[in-house]
Amino acid sequence: MSASGNRLLFRTRVKFCGLTRLGDVRLACELGADAIGFVFAHGSPRQLEPEEARAMRIALAPLVDAVALFMDNPADEVREVVRQVRPSLLQFHGSEDDAFCRSFGVPYLKAVAMGDETQATPATALPAQFPAAAGFLFDSHRRGGSGGSGHTFDWARLPAAMDKPFVLAGGITADNVFDAILAVQPWGVDVSSGIESAPGIKDGDKMRRFVEEVRRADCYSG
Repeated sequence: MSASGNRLLFRTRVKFCGLTRLGDVRLACELGADAIGFVFAHGSPRQLEPEEARAMRIALAPLVDAVALFMDNPADEVREVVRQVRPSLLQFHGSEDDAFCRSFGVPYLKAVAMGDETQATPATALPAQFPAAAGFLFDSHRRGGSGGSGHTFDWARLPAAMDKPFVLAGGITADNVFDAILAVQPWGVDVSSGIESAPGIKDGDKMRRFVEEVRRADCYSG
Protein backbone atom coordinates (compact mmCIF):
# COMPACT_ATOMS: atom_id res chain seq x y z
CA MET A 1 0.00 0.00 0.00
CA SER A 2 1.47 3.37 -0.97
CA ALA A 3 1.75 6.23 1.48
CA SER A 4 -0.80 8.15 -0.57
CA GLY A 5 -3.28 5.28 -0.63
CA ASN A 6 -6.35 4.97 1.52
CA ARG A 7 -5.43 3.49 4.92
CA LEU A 8 -8.94 2.93 6.21
CA LEU A 9 -8.48 -0.85 6.21
CA PHE A 10 -5.27 -0.72 8.26
CA ARG A 11 -4.95 0.09 11.96
CA THR A 12 -1.55 0.97 13.37
CA ARG A 13 -1.00 -0.66 16.75
CA VAL A 14 -0.03 1.64 19.63
CA LYS A 15 2.32 0.68 22.45
CA PHE A 16 2.87 2.99 25.42
CA CYS A 17 6.11 2.02 27.10
CA GLY A 18 7.81 2.75 30.41
CA LEU A 19 4.70 3.20 32.52
CA THR A 20 5.28 3.41 36.26
CA ARG A 21 1.92 4.55 37.67
CA LEU A 22 -1.37 2.70 37.94
CA GLY A 23 -3.40 5.72 36.82
CA ASP A 24 -1.35 6.02 33.64
CA VAL A 25 -2.00 2.36 32.85
CA ARG A 26 -5.75 2.82 33.24
CA LEU A 27 -5.78 5.97 31.10
CA ALA A 28 -3.69 4.30 28.40
CA CYS A 29 -6.25 1.51 28.18
CA GLU A 30 -9.14 3.97 28.03
CA LEU A 31 -7.44 5.83 25.19
CA GLY A 32 -7.14 2.66 23.15
CA ALA A 33 -3.51 1.61 23.57
CA ASP A 34 -2.95 -1.92 22.31
CA ALA A 35 0.00 -2.70 24.56
CA ILE A 36 1.62 -1.41 27.75
CA GLY A 37 5.36 -1.78 28.24
CA PHE A 38 6.94 -2.39 31.63
CA VAL A 39 10.69 -1.81 31.82
CA PHE A 40 13.00 -4.14 33.73
CA ALA A 41 16.27 -3.03 32.13
CA HIS A 42 18.86 -2.18 34.77
CA GLY A 43 19.71 1.50 35.07
CA SER A 44 16.60 2.75 33.32
CA PRO A 45 14.77 5.61 35.08
CA ARG A 46 11.59 3.68 34.27
CA GLN A 47 12.76 0.38 35.77
CA LEU A 48 10.19 -1.54 37.82
CA GLU A 49 10.41 -4.42 40.22
CA PRO A 50 8.28 -7.44 39.28
CA GLU A 51 5.94 -6.79 42.19
CA GLU A 52 5.25 -3.23 40.99
CA ALA A 53 4.56 -4.36 37.45
CA ARG A 54 2.30 -7.16 38.65
CA ALA A 55 0.08 -4.65 40.46
CA MET A 56 -0.23 -2.55 37.32
CA ARG A 57 -0.70 -5.53 35.05
CA ILE A 58 -3.85 -6.45 36.96
CA ALA A 59 -5.29 -3.06 35.97
CA LEU A 60 -4.96 -3.73 32.23
CA ALA A 61 -8.22 -3.74 30.32
CA PRO A 62 -9.20 -6.87 28.36
CA LEU A 63 -7.40 -7.30 25.02
CA VAL A 64 -4.53 -5.00 26.05
CA ASP A 65 -1.14 -6.75 26.02
CA ALA A 66 1.46 -6.52 28.76
CA VAL A 67 5.00 -6.27 27.36
CA ALA A 68 8.11 -6.83 29.49
CA LEU A 69 11.26 -5.03 28.32
CA PHE A 70 14.76 -6.31 29.11
CA MET A 71 18.31 -5.44 28.18
CA ASP A 72 20.83 -8.17 28.97
CA ASN A 73 19.03 -9.16 32.16
CA PRO A 74 20.04 -12.54 33.61
CA ALA A 75 17.76 -15.43 32.72
CA ASP A 76 16.56 -15.85 36.30
CA GLU A 77 15.32 -12.24 36.35
CA VAL A 78 13.42 -12.74 33.10
CA ARG A 79 11.87 -15.93 34.46
CA GLU A 80 10.77 -14.15 37.64
CA VAL A 81 9.09 -11.40 35.62
CA VAL A 82 7.36 -14.00 33.46
CA ARG A 83 6.17 -15.80 36.60
CA GLN A 84 4.88 -12.72 38.40
CA VAL A 85 3.72 -10.39 35.64
CA ARG A 86 2.56 -12.94 33.04
CA PRO A 87 3.45 -10.75 30.05
CA SER A 88 2.02 -11.70 26.68
CA LEU A 89 5.14 -10.44 24.90
CA LEU A 90 8.82 -9.98 25.77
CA GLN A 91 11.02 -7.28 24.27
CA PHE A 92 14.81 -7.61 24.24
CA HIS A 93 17.09 -4.60 23.69
CA GLY A 94 20.49 -6.07 24.45
CA SER A 95 22.87 -8.61 22.95
CA GLU A 96 20.50 -11.53 23.58
CA ASP A 97 20.46 -14.21 20.88
CA ASP A 98 17.47 -16.09 19.55
CA ALA A 99 18.04 -19.12 21.78
CA PHE A 100 17.95 -16.94 24.90
CA CYS A 101 14.94 -14.88 23.77
CA ARG A 102 12.79 -17.90 22.94
CA SER A 103 13.77 -19.95 25.98
CA PHE A 104 11.07 -18.42 28.20
CA GLY A 105 8.12 -19.75 26.23
CA VAL A 106 6.68 -16.29 25.54
CA PRO A 107 6.58 -14.59 22.11
CA TYR A 108 9.21 -11.90 21.74
CA LEU A 109 10.22 -8.78 19.82
CA LYS A 110 13.90 -8.10 19.16
CA ALA A 111 14.90 -4.45 19.26
CA VAL A 112 17.33 -3.27 16.59
CA ALA A 113 19.61 -0.35 17.51
CA MET A 114 19.53 2.23 14.71
CA GLY A 115 21.48 4.98 16.48
CA ASP A 116 24.76 4.05 14.83
CA GLU A 117 24.69 5.65 11.37
CA THR A 118 27.29 3.17 10.10
CA GLN A 119 25.28 0.13 11.09
CA ALA A 120 23.71 -1.78 8.25
CA THR A 121 20.57 -3.77 8.98
CA PRO A 122 19.71 -5.93 5.95
CA ALA A 123 16.13 -7.10 6.04
CA THR A 124 17.21 -10.61 5.11
CA ALA A 125 19.65 -10.88 8.03
CA LEU A 126 17.17 -10.31 10.85
CA PRO A 127 14.82 -13.28 10.32
CA ALA A 128 17.80 -15.57 9.88
CA GLN A 129 19.43 -14.29 13.07
CA PHE A 130 16.19 -14.33 15.09
CA PRO A 131 13.96 -16.93 13.43
CA ALA A 132 11.67 -17.27 16.46
CA ALA A 133 11.01 -13.52 16.81
CA ALA A 134 7.39 -12.47 16.47
CA GLY A 135 8.65 -9.21 15.00
CA PHE A 136 11.25 -6.49 15.29
CA LEU A 137 11.38 -3.08 16.90
CA PHE A 138 13.56 -0.39 15.33
CA ASP A 139 14.74 2.14 17.92
CA SER A 140 17.10 5.11 17.88
CA HIS A 141 19.48 3.94 20.62
CA ARG A 142 23.04 2.92 19.84
CA ARG A 143 24.10 -0.68 20.25
CA GLY A 144 24.60 -1.28 23.96
CA GLY A 145 22.44 1.72 24.86
CA SER A 146 18.85 1.83 26.04
CA GLY A 147 15.70 3.19 24.50
CA GLY A 148 13.56 6.08 25.71
CA SER A 149 16.11 8.69 24.64
CA GLY A 150 13.63 10.91 22.83
CA HIS A 151 15.78 10.99 19.68
CA THR A 152 14.72 9.90 16.22
CA PHE A 153 16.79 8.19 13.54
CA ASP A 154 16.70 8.45 9.76
CA TRP A 155 13.65 6.40 8.79
CA ALA A 156 15.08 5.99 5.29
CA ARG A 157 17.58 3.55 6.84
CA LEU A 158 14.85 1.04 7.62
CA PRO A 159 14.91 -2.19 5.63
CA ALA A 160 12.96 -1.88 2.40
CA ALA A 161 11.07 -5.11 3.00
CA MET A 162 10.27 -7.21 6.05
CA ASP A 163 8.54 -10.57 6.16
CA LYS A 164 7.63 -10.07 9.81
CA PRO A 165 5.79 -7.21 11.52
CA PHE A 166 7.91 -4.34 12.77
CA VAL A 167 7.38 -1.58 15.29
CA LEU A 168 8.81 1.92 14.95
CA ALA A 169 10.24 3.60 18.06
CA GLY A 170 12.69 6.35 18.93
CA GLY A 171 11.72 9.99 19.40
CA ILE A 172 8.15 9.56 18.22
CA THR A 173 5.72 12.18 19.50
CA ALA A 174 2.28 13.47 18.59
CA ASP A 175 4.05 16.04 16.40
CA ASN A 176 5.72 13.50 14.10
CA VAL A 177 3.83 10.20 14.40
CA PHE A 178 1.45 11.09 11.55
CA ASP A 179 4.36 11.63 9.16
CA ALA A 180 6.17 8.56 10.51
CA ILE A 181 3.23 6.26 9.83
CA LEU A 182 2.71 7.57 6.30
CA ALA A 183 6.42 7.32 5.52
CA VAL A 184 7.19 3.93 7.06
CA GLN A 185 3.82 2.16 7.41
CA PRO A 186 4.85 0.15 10.48
CA TRP A 187 2.77 -2.55 12.10
CA GLY A 188 2.91 -0.47 15.27
CA VAL A 189 4.46 2.54 16.96
CA ASP A 190 6.11 2.56 20.38
CA VAL A 191 6.30 5.73 22.45
CA SER A 192 7.81 6.44 25.85
CA SER A 193 9.46 9.83 26.38
CA GLY A 194 7.17 11.39 23.77
CA ILE A 195 4.19 11.12 26.13
CA GLU A 196 5.98 12.09 29.35
CA SER A 197 6.36 15.11 31.59
CA ALA A 198 9.33 13.35 33.28
CA PRO A 199 10.90 9.90 32.87
CA GLY A 200 8.24 7.35 33.79
CA ILE A 201 5.60 10.02 34.43
CA LYS A 202 3.11 10.06 31.58
CA ASP A 203 1.19 13.16 30.52
CA GLY A 204 -2.48 12.49 29.86
CA ASP A 205 -2.87 15.22 27.22
CA LYS A 206 0.19 13.97 25.32
CA MET A 207 -1.09 10.40 25.48
CA ARG A 208 -4.49 11.43 24.13
CA ARG A 209 -3.06 13.55 21.33
CA PHE A 210 -0.65 10.79 20.31
CA VAL A 211 -3.49 8.30 19.84
CA GLU A 212 -5.51 10.90 17.91
CA GLU A 213 -2.63 11.47 15.50
CA VAL A 214 -2.15 7.73 14.95
CA ARG A 215 -5.83 7.35 14.11
CA ARG A 216 -5.68 10.39 11.81
CA ALA A 217 -2.84 8.73 9.88
CA ASP A 218 -4.78 5.47 9.66
CA CYS A 219 -7.71 7.30 8.05
CA TYR A 220 -5.60 9.44 5.74
CA SER A 221 -6.57 9.18 2.08
CA GLY A 222 -4.60 12.03 0.53
